[in-house]
Amino acid sequence: MKPGHRFFPFLRLLPLQRQTIRADVIAGATVAMILIPQSMAYAQLAGMPAYYGLYAAFLPVIIGAMWGSSHQLATGPVAMVSLLTGSALAQFAAPGTEQFIALAILLALMIGLMELAMGLFRLGAIVSFLSHPVIVGFTNAAAIIIALSQFNKLLGVHSARSDRFLADVWDVLLRIGDTHWPTLAMGLLALAIMIAVRRYRPLWPGVLIAVAITTALSWTTDFERNASIDATLFRDHQVRNVIDSLSALTLRSGELRAEVTEKSAEIGALAASDGTDHPRLIMLNADLEFLRLELRTVEAERRLRFAEVRRLRFTGIQETAATEFQLAGTVPAGVQTDGRRWIISKIDNGRVLLSGGGEVVGSIPAGIPEPALPQLRWDTLLKLLPTALIIALVGFMEAISISKSMATRTKQRIDPDQELIGQGLANIVGSLFQSFPVSGSFSRSAVNLSTGAMTGLSSVVAGAIVLLTLLLLTPLLYHLPQAALAAIIMLAVVNLVNFSAIRHAWQAHRHDGIAAVVTFVATLSFAPHLDNGILVGAALAIILYLYRTMRPRVAVLGRHADGTLRDAQLFNLPTSEKLIAIRYDGSLFFANVPYFEDIILEQVARHPQARHILIVGDAINELDASGEEMIRHLAHRLRDNGVALVFSGLKRQVLSVMENTGLRDIIGSQHFHRTEDHALQAIADALQDPAFNAIYFPQYKDSAEEN
Repeated sequence: MKPGHRFFPFLRLLPLQRQTIRADVIAGATVAMILIPQSMAYAQLAGMPAYYGLYAAFLPVIIGAMWGSSHQLATGPVAMVSLLTGSALAQFAAPGTEQFIALAILLALMIGLMELAMGLFRLGAIVSFLSHPVIVGFTNAAAIIIALSQFNKLLGVHSARSDRFLADVWDVLLRIGDTHWPTLAMGLLALAIMIAVRRYRPLWPGVLIAVAITTALSWTTDFERNASIDATLFRDHQVRNVIDSLSALTLRSGELRAEVTEKSAEIGALAASDGTDHPRLIMLNADLEFLRLELRTVEAERRLRFAEVRRLRFTGIQETAATEFQLAGTVPAGVQTDGRRWIISKIDNGRVLLSGGGEVVGSIPAGIPEPALPQLRWDTLLKLLPTALIIALVGFMEAISISKSMATRTKQRIDPDQELIGQGLANIVGSLFQSFPVSGSFSRSAVNLSTGAMTGLSSVVAGAIVLLTLLLLTPLLYHLPQAALAAIIMLAVVNLVNFSAIRHAWQAHRHDGIAAVVTFVATLSFAPHLDNGILVGAALAIILYLYRTMRPRVAVLGRHADGTLRDAQLFNLPTSEKLIAIRYDGSLFFANVPYFEDIILEQVARHPQARHILIVGDAINELDASGEEMIRHLAHRLRDNGVALVFSGLKRQVLSVMENTGLRDIIGSQHFHRTEDHALQAIADALQDPAFNAIYFPQYKDSAEEN
């Protein structure tokens, strides 16, 4: 590898051929048609305003392709990582708020630094701590959660997020009578278009077509129908009181945020000038914690009351010049109404924004965000550390599995450590330009491959088209219905539901099946805190693995008709009372040493006439100090009882331990044999027992019968 290629791996692609450029431009343009609407949908899934998806679909896409090892991997917003981001941060801030957005950007930086560090130190193998059955169980549960999380948007029913996801879903089902039929129709139309295009014109950008049609329809029919009114126009005094209370809570929240910022600045200035041990810092930090506690309390109360207000439905009363609003269902008969259903979408300084139609994306700031370093606070970093590690592992596992899958077709060599560097840099650079966490996308990578992408230039082209969209085309996306974005997400995760993979894991090994099922159930149960589900699954998989290594398979052997030693019980083979032949299918280390010792002593107790114990050690790959000590004591104990310990087929690394510690001399070098047949022959020579020979050397028996 040339020196510059190590730090700038994209240089290895130069010079590009005309045919390569043409193929990559076509592939990149095709992927961009899917990337733009998908990224906005996944931003919503992450709890971010939709246009932040475009930020995550610009530089991270380009950086991931230029510094990664796969030529076709499409980096950017993905469903799984977006859901993990939204669910993890919801416990710290309300989705869509400035605090939530700041945390998401900081999380992207932390994930990027972790991935970059793992790549630089060549720790790509660390992803193995998340076993395939655990990922299968988690993916199935997460796909169901993703689909259900969009159900309320598809119906046009508002639902506030809480710490009980399944309860939130049940709440939506109970309020299914409040379905906004135009919203549902818009979402179903988007679904129908994408499914039809996928079936009949698979090469067409079905997602883009659905977005274009539903956006045009939303614009021409005035799908949104917003109105900004004064709170005094609500006829119900209780509604006015709640609105006044919400306005007061919003004002108090702003005041507390300003005080927190001022207090933090004062602490920073004092620590910089007089050191961190200044006595006044204790009082200031205490005041700061009280302010933060009050801020969290006020924010929680505001979210709760706003969720209650969002559930109310109003009807416009047109009896005066100014339209007044009354709770739906309480309007007296004969009163003239506007025939619409209005809901409160925002309250700001006493003004109330009403929505009389479906929800749309709304205004998108034109241009790219200015670079800025995410806000770094030590306490926040500690709180987000476990979440960042889980998302880094899950995101990288998703990216590397996609890369390896495509590499089987392209014959390209994938370097996991370089891919970690690429994904890490993509998240780091993205966080500097207000991106939330990203990873490799299966659907867009598949499109990249199927449309003929040959190098990472295709992703550069896709990112450039997103840039043009940010600079020039954002006004066209104002009327994009939220229901269409929900449909995009729901259709994208359908392929993630794969219960046959759980069944396959169960068939492969019962423990793998248990890990997959428990992860699936735990993820659903802990939702929206999905990180807890995957932690439970990963811990269970490790525990089950340790259990298997602590109790490996042990077989008492007999001579099979084909001349090999096999499980005597399984094949109903005769054995000699003078010999105990055992095959131990595992390494000998501190965790399973007691089990091995118990097996040997149990067999000695069952066969009091035994004079030799043969350990067939072909499967023993390792021997640690605990194992060596146990064998030493066991050899002495057996020798005192007239029993010789014999080994066959031991590997070089195991024999080296025995030689270095003198154990081989204690046991006796004559008791170590290269193969089991050599060991049996030596035992037969020592015993001189015709009955033993008849069992383990049937050719002797045949010769005696002929004579």
